[in-house]
Amino acid sequence: MHIAEGFLPATHCIAWYAVSTPFIVHGARRVIEESKEHPESRLLLAAAGAFTFVLSSIKLPSVTGSSSHPTGTGLGAVLFRPPVMAFLATIVLIFQALLLAHGGITTLGANVFSMGIAGPWVGYGAWLLGSRLGWHRNVSVFLALALADLSTYCVTSVQLGLAFPDPVSGFAGSVAKFLSVFAITQIPLAIAEGILGVLVFRLLADVARPELVKLGVLPAAKAEAVA
Repeated sequence: MHIAEGFLPATHCIAWYAVSTPFIVHGARRVIEESKEHPESRLLLAAAGAFTFVLSSIKLPSVTGSSSHPTGTGLGAVLFRPPVMAFLATIVLIFQALLLAHGGITTLGANVFSMGIAGPWVGYGAWLLGSRLGWHRNVSVFLALALADLSTYCVTSVQLGLAFPDPVSGFAGSVAKFLSVFAITQIPLAIAEGILGVLVFRLLADVARPELVKLGVLPAAKAEAVA
């Protein structure tokens, strides 16, 4: 779902940079604060970034020569909140653009907005909703990762629709076409990412429970009960 280098008009590139930059700056500050407040969670923070890098580097062929991939941002949003993911996703996208030719520098602002801002906020919202409604933790994690993935693809489709409106049906028609192009591969990928996220979260709950309790991801009562 990364928009390739040089694919967007220059005005759109500038606009998406302007929109994304405040989120990135705020996210960088949150990463620094998080590292100072919870130094024991630095490895977990690095793991969240690595999870995003690995999953979003997997490119699967889609129709019309495009590609789809998981995003991995939902897990980090659950663990550290969405602002942190705006910064981590930026680092991931820069490395992918420079080392893997996946995405681009001119389109970095647009890609950060879809994958590092919109996706994590939607995923975190699903996690909060599930938690407040008393859903099983696995359900909340699944929805967080799956919806973070799907919302990224939806926002990217809107970005492409804005840049390339259909000559006949305009912006709405163009967005519908891009959504249909990516849906064939992206929906199964989102489901698979949600399932993987549940497995990873269960592993983290076993090996890093104290850190998750301090971050407020797991309740302290459960930690005490297990102990």
